[in-house]
Amino acid sequence: MDYNRRKFIKGMAIAAATIPFSKISAFEMSDNKISKYPISFFTKPLDHFEPDFIAETLSLSGVEGFDLTVRPGGIVEPANVENDLPKIIEAGMRHNVMTKMIVTSIQDTTERHAKKTLKVASENGVNHYRLGYYDYDFKKGILKSLAEVKPKLERLAQLNRDLNIQGGYQNHSGIRVGAPMWDLWQLIHDISPKLISNQFDVRHAVTEGNASWILSMNLLRGNIGSLAIKDFVWEVSNGKARVVGTPLGEGIVDFDLYFKTIKDLNIIAPITLHIEYPLLSVDEKNLTLLQKQKIIVEKIKKDVDFIRFNFNKYEII
Repeated sequence: MDYNRRKFIKGMAIAAATIPFSKISAFEMSDNKISKYPISFFTKPLDHFEPDFIAETLSLSGVEGFDLTVRPGGIVEPANVENDLPKIIEAGMRHNVMTKMIVTSIQDTTERHAKKTLKVASENGVNHYRLGYYDYDFKKGILKSLAEVKPKLERLAQLNRDLNIQGGYQNHSGIRVGAPMWDLWQLIHDISPKLISNQFDVRHAVTEGNASWILSMNLLRGNIGSLAIKDFVWEVSNGKARVVGTPLGEGIVDFDLYFKTIKDLNIIAPITLHIEYPLLSVDEKNLTLLQKQKIIVEKIKKDVDFIRFNFNKYEII
């Protein structure tokens, strides 16, 4: 997407002044109380925009960092990581958006581009990456499947040690490894969390265990390396239920219990904000770039403010 950068910046200065931000300012709330919990943004819903546009949008939204998709089909293709990742990180820096987190599809050190991707990431200041997902082989069975995953994680842990980077495995609802979360604890509890950790995704945890998710959080408390935050509701149609993403606080995730538990368990980890509801409606996709940005900023900032408000409410420091 081509646009005149000078006109773009001038236009955004005007547009930003008219955005009806909520009473809680994400920038004002970014004080020392929550400096241990920087908020990055999982860039997937914005990957089709140019890096400078993404960075400026996130900066206006109060987001502190990128959580970049460095995987096939992502904003950075693994084959091009040496050239493209530093450029996008630089674009973020121009707008005071750091890059400490990335999302990969890496499952083992033996994969093509895996070592190169993590090496380039580490050399450019990234200290946390999300792993790819492991699948169960039902012909082999649950326990044998887990036994085959374990050495892959151990090899990654050694590489992470050499590169001074931390891997995080996201618990994801469904039938993959990590969905029930007890299996994830079995895999990583004896590996240093500085090397291999859990990216605790509260939405997926609630999806799999409406009430019992709190047990999983307690079980993995010492292994949580990052916090993926999003919300949802169940939509039932023709007798089938499906997950529908919502802005934070508008779904069924018990965020009062969630934030209270973070404080009670003294979990300290960076945040990756995931937005899985539409940032733009079908009609809004036909608006000008500046009009689109104003709408996107309002939505992201609302979620950022929600997180900041709750960290302040529960005095998480």
